[in-house]
Amino acid sequence: MTEPRFDEIIHAPNRLRICSMLSAMNEVEFAALREALGVSDSVLSKQLKALEDAGYLSVRKSPLDGRTRTWAALTPVGKDAFNGHVAELRRLAAGVPIE
Repeated sequence: MTEPRFDEIIHAPNRLRICSMLSAMNEVEFAALREALGVSDSVLSKQLKALEDAGYLSVRKSPLDGRTRTWAALTPVGKDAFNGHVAELRRLAAGVPIE
């Protein structure tokens, strides 16, 4: 079981939503993330970069029909951090005191 721990990198609203989407899938294409979040390319790029710099996210680029598509996936470290953050949010919401 993942130890509950608050993660300020993940906690930012768009990054939390990105991690949530990525935790349910192996990887998600940039445009799908952008549309789901309702943000601009630059906003999404900045949020993905912050997660990537923390080691929580990997980015893969692949050509398709003359365009380069960008895919994002949580790393094992990112999955662990996200699960720990969600566990901490659940603990806080339940009013469970810190031991």
